Amino acid sequence: MSNYHPYLSIVIPVHNEQENLEELYSRLTTTLDKLNKPYEIIITNDGSTDRTGAMLQELHARRPHQIRVIEFNGNFGQHMAIMAGFERVRGEIVITMDADLQNPPEEIPKLVAAMEAGHDVVNTHRLERQDSFWRLFVSRSHNKLREWMMPKLKMKDEGCMLRAYRRNIVDLMASTGEATTFIPALALNYASNPTEVGVAHAERAAGTSNYNFYKLIRYNFDLVTGFSLFPLQVFTLIGMLISMLSFGFVVFLMVRRFIVGPEVEGVFTLFAILFFLIGIVLLGLGVVGEYIGRIYQEVRKRPRFVIRHILEEGSNKPTVARASQLEQQAEG
Repeated sequence: MSNYHPYLSIVIPVHNEQENLEELYSRLTTTLDKLNKPYEIIITNDGSTDRTGAMLQELHARRPHQIRVIEFNGNFGQHMAIMAGFERVRGEIVITMDADLQNPPEEIPKLVAAMEAGHDVVNTHRLERQDSFWRLFVSRSHNKLREWMMPKLKMKDEGCMLRAYRRNIVDLMASTGEATTFIPALALNYASNPTEVGVAHAERAAGTSNYNFYKLIRYNFDLVTGFSLFPLQVFTLIGMLISMLSFGFVVFLMVRRFIVGPEVEGVFTLFAILFFLIGIVLLGLGVVGEYIGRIYQEVRKRPRFVIRHILEEGSNKPTVARASQLEQQAEG
């Protein structure tokens, strides 16, 4: 491995981004060269099935001193791809971004300036978003819900991946070894002087988003269950309220039976109430199951991701690397 010590580390997860890589490379290197600061670009190929892998090898060959490529042997998700980069960064300021060019690389100097002003985490919010009405509605609704459920997490826009972190924050995040996590929220837990800046937003240059409806749901579950007990507390309160109402209803039916006598009227109302209560119970079990499932993932101690090889300066061929910190624990 080279003894090169960059000031900036740019970490980019990619999955089937062959249409965007060339423009990303051109715009990103142009922007970073203008900063006149030593930098490295770490790109994690998260199980791409198109020509992304071959193109990344070509980009590395152009700038082996600055571009490093981590190749997963499968698809482990965006946040794990970033964590793999976090485990190998060498810069003092670490910046994450997507490869789809919706967050322009030209905005990076804003984040660097904020970090050099003394902040340890720089979050961002997208200005004049170029997304569909449906995505805007879902994003804004979820941001409002998160603010209500987790008021300590001060983020205007949790979905913007263009963010900057001080190296010590990154090292803390990488050391957690969590099987599922939400990086922006995790960083805020460790930050002492965070800030937020607005950045430009553009339409996706090419390709389609890797986040379908199901993945967006999972993404939000990771945030809520990883950083809040609010859902469990809500169902505890609902259970207490329903128990009190049910007891009152039983007393009412007993009194009514003594006064009016046996009757079959209202039996369908009782069934409706029963079905409602069963629905509440099943929903509560689902929430509890989400938390238990995450505990199960953690106690198994399986590798969070597996690296096939890493392309970096000093080797004429890909170098085999460890899967992750958790893999070493599992082997031990």
